[in-house]
Amino acid sequence: MSAPRLAFANVTGGYGSTVIVRDLNGAVAAGEVLCVLGRNGVGKSTLMKLLCGYLPCRSGHVLLDGRPIDGFEPSARRRAGLTYCPQERPVFDDLSVRDNLSLMHAARQLGPLRPYFERFPILERRLGQHAGTLSGGEKKVLSFVRGLAEDQPLVLLDEPSEGVQWENILHMAECIAAKKAAGTAFLVVEQNLAFAERIADRYLVMDQGRAMLEGSRADIDRGRILGHLHV
Repeated sequence: MSAPRLAFANVTGGYGSTVIVRDLNGAVAAGEVLCVLGRNGVGKSTLMKLLCGYLPCRSGHVLLDGRPIDGFEPSARRRAGLTYCPQERPVFDDLSVRDNLSLMHAARQLGPLRPYFERFPILERRLGQHAGTLSGGEKKVLSFVRGLAEDQPLVLLDEPSEGVQWENILHMAECIAAKKAAGTAFLVVEQNLAFAERIADRYLVMDQGRAMLEGSRADIDRGRILGHLHV
């Protein structure tokens, strides 16, 4: 792997006195996808919040392009080049679809979004609709497009395929591939192994807040992953 865009070492943290994530290590380079896999409740979303600054790390370090960002607030991490699409409350419900898509762009123009509208035409049809009235899967598509359209060098996606129709999941995979080719790095939390297998270069498989498996997609047998995805 080339020099990592995002690297984290011995990251430990959780909520209050409860430690959820313990001594996790990982890295993803430009043009790569690291998929974090595991059952519900094993600490995947907690890891994302630790990396994005929404939770403090008890110990360990997070580096973006070799620069420590441990002390950065979430807004500062975004300015440094990190985009985060959360699992919960993925969109601004009180804003229109148009405003959700244009909010982070100074020009507030939708022209650059044309390639995404071609893949996800429902978004263009719903531009004037409040995002809160969308289905759960439609909100995930909106969040996904908004995140990729920010054109940041690093994108963190938490369960992007949850509730999304398979046709649109395939479109997500195509969008990620195009961004990878342009040098974007992705860290993607997923439970949908079929989707992960389409996009991942590397896997980090978690259980009980720890890493059970880590390595390239070619080196980790599918059966070993499935053993950690099912009770």
